[in-house]
Amino acid sequence: EDTTLAQIIQMVSDAAATKAPVAKLADTISGYFVPVVIGIALLTTLVWILLGQSFGYALARGISVLVVSCPCALGLATPVAIMVGNGVGAKNGILFKTAAALQETGRVQIVALDKTGTITKGEPEVTDIYPAGEVEEGALLHLAASLEAKSEHPLAKAILKEAQLRQIAIEDVADFEALPGNGVQGQLSGKTIFGGNKKAVQTVCALPDQAHQQYDLVTSQGKTPLFFVHDGQYIGMIAVADVVKEDSIAAVQQLKNLGLHVVMLTGDNEQTAKTIGEQVGVNEVVAGVLPQGKEEIVRRLEKHGKVAMVGDGINDAPALTRAHIGVAIGAGTDVAIDAADVVLMKSNLTDVAAAIRLSRQTYKNILENLFWALFYNVLLIPFAAGAYVKAFGLTMNPMLGAAAMSLSSFCVVSNALRLNWFKLYDSSKDKPGRKSISLGESGTLLDTQEEEETMTKTMKIEGMMCAHCEATVKKALEAIEGVASAQVSHEAGTAVVTLTQEVDDAVLTKAVEEKDYQVLEVL
Repeated sequence: EDTTLAQIIQMVSDAAATKAPVAKLADTISGYFVPVVIGIALLTTLVWILLGQSFGYALARGISVLVVSCPCALGLATPVAIMVGNGVGAKNGILFKTAAALQETGRVQIVALDKTGTITKGEPEVTDIYPAGEVEEGALLHLAASLEAKSEHPLAKAILKEAQLRQIAIEDVADFEALPGNGVQGQLSGKTIFGGNKKAVQTVCALPDQAHQQYDLVTSQGKTPLFFVHDGQYIGMIAVADVVKEDSIAAVQQLKNLGLHVVMLTGDNEQTAKTIGEQVGVNEVVAGVLPQGKEEIVRRLEKHGKVAMVGDGINDAPALTRAHIGVAIGAGTDVAIDAADVVLMKSNLTDVAAAIRLSRQTYKNILENLFWALFYNVLLIPFAAGAYVKAFGLTMNPMLGAAAMSLSSFCVVSNALRLNWFKLYDSSKDKPGRKSISLGESGTLLDTQEEEETMTKTMKIEGMMCAHCEATVKKALEAIEGVASAQVSHEAGTAVVTLTQEVDDAVLTKAVEEKDYQVLEVL
């Protein structure tokens, strides 16, 4: 029961057992249809008796109405299509957890894509090493690899791989701490090592002009720079590059052909993110996003339309849950897969477009089934009631009515089975959905004006002595709802807090003072 195959079978079975939102329409129709048909059958019997026909003849007409209008086809219209659609998806490695997910996936208007592991392979490699001052390249790589050894981030694995290739020794770092969206830090021989992005490192020490020039160079090439500080001194930068997946460019183009607005989310710096975004052809790039910030971006995108979030990591789980449809790349973490509505077992980005096509085709098939079920009844109920007797001399035997009723169910099931021949990966017939989204004046959804709808507060804090103190205060503040980020400096004794909503000063003060630091003032 713990095998992947068993889990797939269970997921498909669970999805088939749930109801799609469109099934409520069939339930509503049936709620009115059944009493109306019973009324028509009674009325038919009564009218024929009043017209002088025998009771047996009149009763036969009433029974024919009941038999021919049995709503089996109406009841089969939705569940059979859902079952077949789920089966087709499962055969192609696309798992919809619920019937609602299968229906709603085709209605999304915006697709937010995580970069690392989704658009890119998530297997970056070290491309450049820039030691600072008199620091040797091997010494920089030794300290960096020792620090990153306990990190689970893909960029950390690239540094470890490079150190192993060069046969550089790796030491055990004490007091290791991951600072989500910023970097990592730890203690080696009693001295603090800090590694992270440019913004985070500048809160620890000043960067020389040469480091800024190297930063501009590597980011213009689409590489990610990692800065390292040892005992408060800047020791160098290591550039890492993550290769774009072979199918990412084609996948993004297919999503755009389906009429979707494609947004890339990444924690990388703006220049690197822009380079990757232009390479794959997304409509919009949002860079420098902290893990908790992805959920906030999805929330803002939802103001413009239905959003599908595609990701593979633990950091993506909140955003996957927040989005209308969460899509997890199957090679990702169990947390991401649990949080998602759709799971792509093959980890191919083109499967996102395939899932949307299958969803749209399944919904279209359900509507076709409902149409034929109702059209059949509208056509045959008058025939069964004897409305064509005087005009054409035609009457319906109840036994023929039963055969006709069975034929309608057969037609609905057969129509649903046509989904087995649907080509999920054929993009030649792609076209936008009926509902389009409106862009801002800048041609993007997340325009500058919207991004500036934040406020900041500056806290003066006493008691911070080192980078570890900064990290502790930062973590405490960013855990508060409504706090987008906190820039903490032990040298200045301040914390600049960026808020997305009003947060009481007392709440901010309490969070810091619980960590044994004293808040002098909140401005």
